[in-house]
Amino acid sequence: MSVRVGLLGATGAVGQRFVQLLEDHPTFEIAAVTASPESAGKSYRDAAKWRVDTPIPDHVAEMTVRETTPEALPDDLDLLFSSLPSGVGAAVEPELCRAGYVVSSNSSNERMAEDVPLTIPEVNPDHLDLLETQREERGWDGALVKNPNCSTITMVPTLAALDQFGLERVHVATLQAVSGAGYSGVTSMEIIDNVLPHIGGEEAKMETESRKLLGDVENGELSLHDVDVSASCNRVPSLDGHLENVFAELDANPDPEAVHEALESLDGADLPSAPDQPIHVFADPDRPQPRLDRMRGKGMQISAGGLRETAEGVQYNCLAHNTIRGAAGASVLNGELLVEEGWV
Repeated sequence: MSVRVGLLGATGAVGQRFVQLLEDHPTFEIAAVTASPESAGKSYRDAAKWRVDTPIPDHVAEMTVRETTPEALPDDLDLLFSSLPSGVGAAVEPELCRAGYVVSSNSSNERMAEDVPLTIPEVNPDHLDLLETQREERGWDGALVKNPNCSTITMVPTLAALDQFGLERVHVATLQAVSGAGYSGVTSMEIIDNVLPHIGGEEAKMETESRKLLGDVENGELSLHDVDVSASCNRVPSLDGHLENVFAELDANPDPEAVHEALESLDGADLPSAPDQPIHVFADPDRPQPRLDRMRGKGMQISAGGLRETAEGVQYNCLAHNTIRGAAGASVLNGELLVEEGWV
């Protein structure tokens, strides 16, 4: 089965990851690329300042970049992947869904909308049931699915594994790589020999998206998990890979061995881009580390380590590749889930 896909915002950092990840994909075939009006009409090779660590695929390089409008896209696309800036996504994605396109989006707009699935396939695939409500309430022939923020997706699968012990409160401090801000997002003068102890809007995303991802969908309605999440987000001078220090307060009192087993027992998703084991747990207290561990599972596996008991529960570290598992790869995985569940 071949699924023809379009990439929205294809020339940016996450858009380039989409191109890389979809090269030789067993199901998806890139059939169109879009970008800003300034790039429209150029070849992708000329419009994209290619910065990914593998060569640009020849057939994509020669594609003509289109504008990001329903009128500019081919009618025979089966699925769209979006890495648009949130302001552009908020304006364009509903138009595309109204025109009948199914959109798997990494953009932050509408992640918390009650009828928009915010999905990690290993955590909450049943949230796709919200699409029935979405279509009914919005009158769309298409559909919109979101993946969470890159820092949220690093932590939430670990929380899902620990929910069996009764999640009550979570405190997290992140050490986030510069690629999460985009190529021009943080200047060298800001980040070299430095740490930025604030990332605008990031704390709120972690605190709200986590509760939605861990919540329940029943009869087309969403209820948030009652866990209380507080986050402190920091930009550090690593290139890729978000490392997070998590303190989880639990109703039960599991020992580190039980926590280790719970984390490594989280069920995987039977999808082409999904790792067989979503979470790998290191016994070494100094792992995971971004440079050593971000590419585990081709960048799609989450790593954890440093497990220790606290008075209220457990403390641990977790890590994921922020532009693969935390962005483009997450949207690709959701696209695979949409195909598997018959929405595409």
